[in-house]
Amino acid sequence: MPSLSAIQLRDPFILPDPAAGLYRLYGTTALGGPMEAPDGFVVRTSPDLRQWSAPRPVLGRSAGPAGADFFWAPEVHAYRGRWYLFASYGAGMNVVKPRAHYTAIHVASTPDGPFAPHSDGPVTPLGWFCIDGTLHVDGTGQPWVVFVREWTQVVNGEIHALPLRPDLRRPAGEPRLLFRASSAPWSLVQKSDFGEGYRVTDGPWLHRTAAGTLLLLWSTFGRGGYITGIARSLSGDILGPWEQEPTPLYADDGGHPMLFRDFKDRLTLALHAPNIPLRERVRLLPMEETAEGLKLLQRAS
Repeated sequence: MPSLSAIQLRDPFILPDPAAGLYRLYGTTALGGPMEAPDGFVVRTSPDLRQWSAPRPVLGRSAGPAGADFFWAPEVHAYRGRWYLFASYGAGMNVVKPRAHYTAIHVASTPDGPFAPHSDGPVTPLGWFCIDGTLHVDGTGQPWVVFVREWTQVVNGEIHALPLRPDLRRPAGEPRLLFRASSAPWSLVQKSDFGEGYRVTDGPWLHRTAAGTLLLLWSTFGRGGYITGIARSLSGDILGPWEQEPTPLYADDGGHPMLFRDFKDRLTLALHAPNIPLRERVRLLPMEETAEGLKLLQRAS
């Protein structure tokens, strides 16, 4: 059983299962290098977050959207008695100028799959380049998909929220802009072979504290490379307005965050670092809720 440090993975998603005494790990395997599942998504399990099983397929290419070339950033959420896989898909092998980037939803009776198509095609707007869709259910029970509209299309990356029908099959309204990358002082303008003057938004994750504060963790590029910070909803609602924390939460070339509680009820942040192709590893960081929001207790394990 490999250790976490031996597994190449980006965009990690960890699902605790206290009843079974297991954690499940999903994520994105390498592009252009060794891949655990070049044809879809896999899951690994662990009793202790240290040693992990061999990968098992949960969604093969044939069960994915027709014409999808890329599969990445899977998340598995319990909702109304079933399990829903939200993931990003791409059509067109050029990741900067693809034919399409979008989020679609698959469903299964268990988090081990196999997952089958559920949404009526993409749940993000057609014609938009969208990635990293995550599920948020608000205090009224209304489900939302919160997602990135990519810098490759809008230059100044955006994060949007879009209401879904209760059955999660299609949108129930129009997308609402939450904020742009430039609203965070720690998101810096980038220049690369792909273009210049752009700012990135990546990996949104919603977290409501015990005090009722709604936070949105997300990643961008700044001092320290790929970094992760926090936005706070001033209304406590998904539509904000959103205010960015003055400094990033994690600024050591790591990002695409998510939070979970381990079997001892300890809040833990998972992200990948470094953000270097084929060298990405899952990092687990102990967290603490404070009156102000979230506090990182120590460096990644």
